[in-house]
Amino acid sequence: MLAKLEEVYNHFLTIEEKLSDPETVSDMKVYSKLNKEYKGLQELVDAYKEYKNILDNSKNAKEMLSDSDPDMQAMAKEELAELEPKQEAIEEKLRMLMIPKDPEDKLDVIMEIRSGAGGDEASIFAGELMRLYIKYFDTHKWKHEVLSLTEGSAGGYSKVVMEIKGNEVYGKLKFESGAHRVQRVPKTESQGRVHTSAATVAVMPQYEMEDIQIKKDDLRTDTFRASGAGGQHVNKTESGVRFTHLPTGLTGESTDSRSQHRNREIAMQRLYQRIQDAQKERVYAEQKSQRKSLVGSGDRSDKIRTYNFPQNRCTDHRINLTLYSLGKIMDGEITEIIEKLQMAENAQKMLESA
Repeated sequence: MLAKLEEVYNHFLTIEEKLSDPETVSDMKVYSKLNKEYKGLQELVDAYKEYKNILDNSKNAKEMLSDSDPDMQAMAKEELAELEPKQEAIEEKLRMLMIPKDPEDKLDVIMEIRSGAGGDEASIFAGELMRLYIKYFDTHKWKHEVLSLTEGSAGGYSKVVMEIKGNEVYGKLKFESGAHRVQRVPKTESQGRVHTSAATVAVMPQYEMEDIQIKKDDLRTDTFRASGAGGQHVNKTESGVRFTHLPTGLTGESTDSRSQHRNREIAMQRLYQRIQDAQKERVYAEQKSQRKSLVGSGDRSDKIRTYNFPQNRCTDHRINLTLYSLGKIMDGEITEIIEKLQMAENAQKMLESA
């Protein structure tokens, strides 16, 4: 393990050197990519330095055991007694940190929130989920941009599309894909009955152009006028974009933005996602040991979480986690849920690697 950690540390120093190179600083795309990798290694490097310090102190203490002075021997034994549990704890932490990360975890994302079953109440809840996530983004200092909003008839939103950029965005938000169910008494309910409604969340990683190779000859591009609300601009301009990948028949389209250029980017990301999903499905089908991914298929029918207002309860069904702090959770405090989902995923990876 020590040799591998030394290798990681040397790589970290190389990145640090590149980040101070004027040539790197002048290319924001390269700089941003290296900076993300640098930040992603920081926790592991800090733990490695602490581990090295403990090992050095343990080595010195063991050498003191052979000292002729009884007081020095006693001091050495006392220091070793303090260092041993620290060494065990840091080694466990390092084993967790060294679990191979999904390369997609570092990617930025497009997040879609849609109202599901439940009519007006579902739209209101979709709006509350949007507020929850924006507060969560702010705690991580992530940048977000609302690309599209479709208002509900009684408040909230029937559809929200956001772009989120920052450090390890997909690695945290990927757990949010699926159906979010809310149970409460709507304001319009005169008899005080609890209703169940739902909103769905889809989190799509934004791939770099070089991550998935698509030949230009394999693409058909169609532009069209966006339908629905949006005024004269939408009706008169062919801002909608659809890409069709001819070898697979998969498509990606977008009318989320009034800008055709922006819609081209979003449509291509959706096509990337579908091609990536198709590749994953083929790999999973070939595996002898079938397992359901913790994140699920990303299908919006996956019920992942229930928000029960009368009981002040939030339950994540994938890891059987129940928290009685719904007010804080609706205020964006979902770090505990996401960390426990990450721990469950890491434990699963450790079992598989073993």
